[in-house]
Amino acid sequence: MQHYRDRIEAELLKAVERMGEKSRLRDACEYALMTGGKRLRPILVLMIADAIGLGFDAMPSALSVEFFHTASLIADDLPCMDDDDERRSRPSLHKAFGEGASILASYTLIAEGYGGIYENGQKMKEMAAGADAAALLCLEAATRCAGINGATNGQFLDLNPPDSSLETIRKIIYQKTVTLFEITFIFGWLFGGGNPASLEAVKQCAYHLGMAFQIADDLEDHLQDASQKSEINIASVCGAEKAAFLFEEERQGFVSRLQELGLWNASFREVAEWLRALAPT
Repeated sequence: MQHYRDRIEAELLKAVERMGEKSRLRDACEYALMTGGKRLRPILVLMIADAIGLGFDAMPSALSVEFFHTASLIADDLPCMDDDDERRSRPSLHKAFGEGASILASYTLIAEGYGGIYENGQKMKEMAAGADAAALLCLEAATRCAGINGATNGQFLDLNPPDSSLETIRKIIYQKTVTLFEITFIFGWLFGGGNPASLEAVKQCAYHLGMAFQIADDLEDHLQDASQKSEINIASVCGAEKAAFLFEEERQGFVSRLQELGLWNASFREVAEWLRALAPT
């Protein structure tokens, strides 16, 4: 996946320059974006579009996903949220630039994310009919998945879990983690020229990947320090053995949906193997 990552890193730098003249706010956006993350979500957008094989350019929406993701991380790190002083071995944005600049940077990146949907729709018009319909579906997905039925409520429940039941934990994982994968897969599929009639299968594919991704993360946290019985950690509630079973169930579901959608190529085999390696043994 490295060649995709290299392309995205270069385009992110160009995107920052397009945000306008250099300022402290633009610097805060750049600081938050250029932290050396995995870029998994924008990579998946490009991989899906490439797997469809129509030659459509999905880069603007791939950057949108990274903007949305980074905006959520900025908010998560704030003192009123998870209160994290570091992000990827560097001071969190609010530590480096202050809380006010951090909040405004998250607003900026959300707005840029929506702008990328428009830009990708315009780019798609150069190659195919149906670009406006694709852009509208992507707009709906981003709005739904980011709002009170998606990531926003997921963060609220993460801070204020009503109980520690498996049902509640699955809801938190879906809203806080899976929804961004759902946006990712929908953007890659639609802006890659995929058939809108297959969107439910696309969402299911994203669901399996997002759930497996988070279960693996919870397993690692639990096994590193089993004394921390977090109410919102699926491995703490179910036990490591059950969580490992759930992980593999979701991973296999992800592979099955990829095959159903015609996306099971060498790149996605690499993703599936990477995912398998995430789960501690």
